[in-house]
Amino acid sequence: MARPPIPSGIPQTSPSRSSVTSPKKEQRTLVVGAGISVQGSVENAERLVVEGTVETTLIKATELSVSNGGLFKGGIEVENAEISGTIDGTLVVSGNLTVCRTGRLLGKATCRSLKVEEGGQITGQLEMLKPAAAPVSEETQVDAA
Repeated sequence: MARPPIPSGIPQTSPSRSSVTSPKKEQRTLVVGAGISVQGSVENAERLVVEGTVETTLIKATELSVSNGGLFKGGIEVENAEISGTIDGTLVVSGNLTVCRTGRLLGKATCRSLKVEEGGQITGQLEMLKPAAAPVSEETQVDAA
């Protein structure tokens, strides 16, 4: 069976991969799979996905995801975190913290924005960071003379 001719004005080449997917910076990701335990320090991981168990003193990363059944014990500082498993320790989130319906947060947490789904649990101390102050322009400054 013959293919119909391609109308004029329509390119005959397939689109390049870069034009189909939006460009996103690749993050250095560490995935600790289910059934795997890691103890010690983790360095240079921008994104940490915990499906198994991680025990550490302090990690700094951009993003944390603890899957249902995953356990993170220790301290971590991140920009954003989504908890479906368990965190036992100290969590500092400079951006958004989401505790999903199966998530448990034990210990101390500090965050700027918090979302707890129905069923999510927080046991311990929770502190909310104040929003960043808006810069003061010369027009809005007041002279106290």
